[in-house]
Amino acid sequence: MKKLLLSVFSLTCVISVSVAQDPNFSQFFASPLTLNPALTGKFDGLFRVAGNYRNQWPSINNAFVTKTASADFLLLKDKLAEIDRWGIGGLFMNDQNGNGALTTNQFSLSTAYHKGLDEDGYHQIGVGFQGSYTDKRLNVSILDFEDELTALGFTGTTSEIFPESGLQVKYVDVNAGILYNGSTNGYNNFYLGASMYHINRPKETFQGGQFYLNSRTTLQGGGRVPTNQFNAFHFSANYSFQANANNLMFGGAYALNINYDEENPVNVYLGSWARFNNVSDAIIPYVGLEFGDVQLGVSYDVNISSLQPASNSRGGLELSLIYIKKPVDRSLKKLNCPKF
Repeated sequence: MKKLLLSVFSLTCVISVSVAQDPNFSQFFASPLTLNPALTGKFDGLFRVAGNYRNQWPSINNAFVTKTASADFLLLKDKLAEIDRWGIGGLFMNDQNGNGALTTNQFSLSTAYHKGLDEDGYHQIGVGFQGSYTDKRLNVSILDFEDELTALGFTGTTSEIFPESGLQVKYVDVNAGILYNGSTNGYNNFYLGASMYHINRPKETFQGGQFYLNSRTTLQGGGRVPTNQFNAFHFSANYSFQANANNLMFGGAYALNINYDEENPVNVYLGSWARFNNVSDAIIPYVGLEFGDVQLGVSYDVNISSLQPASNSRGGLELSLIYIKKPVDRSLKKLNCPKF
């Protein structure tokens, strides 16, 4: 059954790769450079390094495994106004579908400028741009095709003819975004953003013809509401649509400051998100830990969609790591930045 599902999936990749959705993370808030280019440089510190790992539907032969690594930092911090920020960053993503049948490697560079709107820096608006280079490869040697299937199983021989080196697609892609964030008192925080990916709609097909990647539009928002001197509730939502596919996620996490230190907190996050697309999809419990310059996150998708029989309700494990280097002398003015 798993082999048949993989075969159907792989054939779909060959015939209509151009209509596939982009990879996305349940912890979208922990993958800033895949969510919105305007989040480049949007952190309280000197530089930020982030990593993400997602294994979706592992019971179906590792159907989708996605890994990212990114880094962004500030430019001209001593020459800009105290409440302004200019960031630049880079991102690498590796995505493997169908147990490695389809492999995508993507390299991205992004930049964003955040302009303070008031003298305290409580309100900022930022605009970001991103350029990406994508390399997709289809390994036909591990695929099974319809003419291989007999009453005794798969023969391993197909009449399909492919180049010995396999199939490959390369293209350059342009993305952009805008972000507003604000605070009423310096302790709470809220933000709204919008981004568009594949603005230039690059050509993406393994078999020739006029197949172009559909643009993806993403709307996001969230905030932080303190409940007392040490603890706070974080919430966020993300809605994206690409061709006929749409994806809505929303939820939140409660942050417990377990060392009762405002300057150097040790926070434990407990929460959950939910994802709905064209049908109900998943409930996503989340646990996080923040200490020093490091924030770790673990989530697990509990599948509630029509794929439950094939996935055994197992949606996928996701891990995130964010490291933000804080300035020792705090000469850089602290601004409220989105965390979720």
